[in-house]
Amino acid sequence: MIKNLRMLRESHGISQQKLADAIGISQQSVNKYENHQTQPDIVTLIQIADFFHTSVDFLIGHSEARGEHEGVPVFKLNADEIRLVNQYRQLSLKEKDSIHLVMENYCK
Repeated sequence: MIKNLRMLRESHGISQQKLADAIGISQQSVNKYENHQTQPDIVTLIQIADFFHTSVDFLIGHSEARGEHEGVPVFKLNADEIRLVNQYRQLSLKEKDSIHLVMENYCK
């Protein structure tokens, strides 16, 4: 079920036909999705979400976060911070635990 499809389409001022043309399906399919008569396959679901720059979770009503990254804090990292994050991601869980202990001691 695509709970938020009609709302997204109408809020963007897009007709069923325009959406259908943009993602390569029929206008009748869009109508059936909106009226809960049928469900799209996962590829079509992703195409619809991408078209509206939203998540599949929002599209199907599983999340209230409308935007792709809504609710996720954005951090601007400098080159040194990016390097540290990348190195941290390569560590084992035991090594990460050691880093956490060191950071906790420095931050006291």
